[in-house]
Amino acid sequence: MGNPKAFIEIKRKEAGYRPVKERITDFGEVEQTLNIDDRKLQASRCMDCGIPFCHWACTLGSKIPEWQDEVYRGNWEEATRILQSTNDFPEFTGRICPALCEKSCVLAIHEEAVTIRENEASVMERAFEMGFVQPKIPAKRTGKKVAVIGSGPAGLSVAAQLNQKGHKVIVFEKDEKIGGLLRFGIPDFKLNKGLIDRRLKIMEVEGIIFKPNTFVGKDITAKQLLKDFDAVCLAIGATKPRDLEVKGRNLEGVYFAMDFLTQQNRKLAGIEPPKGEEISAKAKNVIVIGGGDTGSDCVGTAVRQKAKSVKQIEILPKPPEKRTEDNPWPFWPNVLRTSSSHQEGCERFWSLETKRLIGKNGKLTHIELNELDWFNNNGKWEKKVISDKPLKFEADLVLLAMGFTQPIHEGIADEFKLEYDARGNMKINEKHQTSNTKVFAAGDAASGASLVVRAIASGRNAAKGIDEFLQ
Repeated sequence: MGNPKAFIEIKRKEAGYRPVKERITDFGEVEQTLNIDDRKLQASRCMDCGIPFCHWACTLGSKIPEWQDEVYRGNWEEATRILQSTNDFPEFTGRICPALCEKSCVLAIHEEAVTIRENEASVMERAFEMGFVQPKIPAKRTGKKVAVIGSGPAGLSVAAQLNQKGHKVIVFEKDEKIGGLLRFGIPDFKLNKGLIDRRLKIMEVEGIIFKPNTFVGKDITAKQLLKDFDAVCLAIGATKPRDLEVKGRNLEGVYFAMDFLTQQNRKLAGIEPPKGEEISAKAKNVIVIGGGDTGSDCVGTAVRQKAKSVKQIEILPKPPEKRTEDNPWPFWPNVLRTSSSHQEGCERFWSLETKRLIGKNGKLTHIELNELDWFNNNGKWEKKVISDKPLKFEADLVLLAMGFTQPIHEGIADEFKLEYDARGNMKINEKHQTSNTKVFAAGDAASGASLVVRAIASGRNAAKGIDEFLQ
């Protein structure tokens, strides 16, 4: 702890975003960077607490006080080593993690948390720039083969860990490029896809084999995988979207959010959608149903596509601006979150429920919504409609961003005859082993839709269980 008074003397300073007028004209990353001197000062604000609640809150158990101190001292190589000891991909989490650690930072009590997430991203960019991130080729191979199905953050983490143990790892991906949710689900303005390619090149040199355009369950069967590999890990995500069962759902102009987002990401990669299947917000009145991160990503994408108007609808009540008494530090704050996309031109509404979608000649024209009141009924929150007359908005494009229910069962999961839990996720034991002892599951496929940081942690834990099984 180089400066024990830094948290008093130095104020929190965020890098901030590029100007709105500039960033909405492109899909470049919106977040800016601080210079090295400022970054060191921000790292010096870490108090090196006796009980590091930031470490407690981080799913990966990042050794935050240790690497923050190395950043303050300018020891970028050591900071990189410490950071990567618990996280396979800090360059991703440093950009897209909601920073559970910062919400539990002791300084967050006064809303002055250390800029942990930004510092993390800065460490990794310095690491790549200075050549500290180099391929680590295992000295010895075990002769064991592992198939990883899915190349999102969980799958890549499983692959990285098992490869370092000396096992031969082949990653199968149904899409045309490796990356899963990181590549196709998250907009480029939050995560530049060149960062994924940079990491994949290192992983390939280390010996991991990637097979895109390979739909397991069609191109290769479960029986074949069990025959050819010593273990299989399913990291296929929880990609079944929650649907909206109202009148007018089948009108032209209503789409799932992920179809909209993945299509835009593919267009930026030079892959145009089939003729007649383009989902465009240009010059349209856009309604995004769902107030989470996926909904926010839809807002930012629609704005960049030059939508006429963008409205975001949330069924739950508006969160408070500050923590309430029943939501104390160091727990996650259930407060209003405003993303960079919300700042770019979006009306937000809460406590609204879709009553019906209205169209003309098969095309969407309007949406009707009921106003709700939420009340506590013996510990259970319930809703009731309070409006005599529903709200009515013009709508040319409705994007359903209401979350995901479970992994897709049809295909490889059912083919393995796996057991599912009550929510439809793959049932696993403490070693991430499914009901088929040779098959493991990691990430959203086992937990349900969650955060990238949790997917990486799940992948690391699954890799540990697989390695023990192989040994």
